[in-house]
Amino acid sequence: MNQTPGAQESAVLTPAVDALRPKRKPSQHVTHFLKAKPLGAFGAIVAVVLVFVAIVANQIETIDPYKTDAEFKHATPGTAERWLGADSIGRDVYSRLIHGSRISLYVGIVSSVIGCAIGLVIGVGSAYFAGKTDLIVQRFMDSMMAFPSLVLAIAIMAALGASLHNVVFALTIVYIPSTARIVRAQALSIAEMDYILAARSVGANHWRIIMRHMVPNCMALYIVLVTIHLGGAIVAEATLSFLGIGAPPDVPSWGGMLREAYIAGIDVNPWLGVFPGLAITIVVFAWNLLGDSLRDVLDPRLRGTGRGGV
Repeated sequence: MNQTPGAQESAVLTPAVDALRPKRKPSQHVTHFLKAKPLGAFGAIVAVVLVFVAIVANQIETIDPYKTDAEFKHATPGTAERWLGADSIGRDVYSRLIHGSRISLYVGIVSSVIGCAIGLVIGVGSAYFAGKTDLIVQRFMDSMMAFPSLVLAIAIMAALGASLHNVVFALTIVYIPSTARIVRAQALSIAEMDYILAARSVGANHWRIIMRHMVPNCMALYIVLVTIHLGGAIVAEATLSFLGIGAPPDVPSWGGMLREAYIAGIDVNPWLGVFPGLAITIVVFAWNLLGDSLRDVLDPRLRGTGRGGV
């Protein structure tokens, strides 16, 4: 059916009108995201609460998480002094749960941010230089990805020893190859864009093109990967601590609390594994929801499909 002149004129003017609309302020973007992505909003709220709890842990819970008290040994939840109970040597479960959020947040943020940042630079550089450089780098990434992530982390921890900083280092190494491969796929298309070719033609050096033009255009993907890997880092830290090769046994961590519940015996203290298990489940689920929502919003390939476009 032929369009009327008025309809044709409106179709022509619509892109121009959209271009003239004022851009949203950052606060408006946040408000729109919370309305358009309720599951992502839930994840963001849980993330904010976790950060807040980690920062003010000492003010929320004044009981020393390292303090042992034989009087409260195997105390059941619901008592006035130990309302989430106590472990086999009388340490307060609630206090260790609150302070354990610091460990999870520290390991998750540091390892995912640094690991994804290194992977971002490697992926962009591999796509930009291409040729033999790309071939060598990608085969090295493939050799690292040949090992399951947890197995690689356990191997690194076995070589370095049990330490919280070693956990961060091991997970940082684990997240580099996967991030580099994902970023490279997007950077390959960016490297062929006109503005990259124009920058090369005017004599811009490689470092300037990579850092000023290519890396910023991969930052949306980087944010999504950090958010998703953060939840995985929390699970990985809990797994390593449960196996006894993560945080030291006396350090309050959610994985360590699960290990203590296992050693004490589920039939003796069944509640010891419930609370850290619920904390890990809720936090990781929320981070994954936030990561999926950010991917829908920031991934340009999803714009116009009804999933993205905040």
